[in-house]
Amino acid sequence: MDATEETTAPREARSDTRTRLVVATATLLQRQGYEGTSIKQILREAKATYGSLYHFFPQGKEALAAEALRFGAADFTDVLRRGLTSSDEPGEAVANCALLLADTLRESDWTDGCPVAATALEIIGRSPLIQRTSDEALRQWRELIATKLQEHDIPQAKAEALACTILSTLEGAELICRVSSDDEPLRFAAEHLAALVRASR
Repeated sequence: MDATEETTAPREARSDTRTRLVVATATLLQRQGYEGTSIKQILREAKATYGSLYHFFPQGKEALAAEALRFGAADFTDVLRRGLTSSDEPGEAVANCALLLADTLRESDWTDGCPVAATALEIIGRSPLIQRTSDEALRQWRELIATKLQEHDIPQAKAEALACTILSTLEGAELICRVSSDDEPLRFAAEHLAALVRASR
């Protein structure tokens, strides 16, 4: 299907093609980063054509990657939200975020880590669009954690600083888990982040 055919195809088919492109790109970025993901590989995974890619994303791979990061970030947000709402006790809730991430990593055979980290680190200074998209996701996660902490009488400034520390620990522990193919670092993080949150109240 070329760009003209894509334009005249039923709206449902066009939407499905766009979704496949975004989902395939999100998965590839999560597993191998931006530079390691080629347009040809995206198209093969999405079962799409060059014409359809440039129809939906005229700016090409960079614009598609930014949209894929937003999609992947939403999934990561859901994991954090599940953890944070799993307990009324904030220390336990934060610990459960780490444990859910450990479960997700183990179930994916250590491939499905943070959807932003692999791409953000290699693209800093080279793609303002992707850097901005990554920053927005990281800020959203910090705000989500900080809101949970503030609900339990931790002052705003302290909650924001603590949320930054929590997210940094989760990101670092997740990286070590992927490298070592072992969820122990996230389980250690769960234990110590719970203690840190309880000591901050």
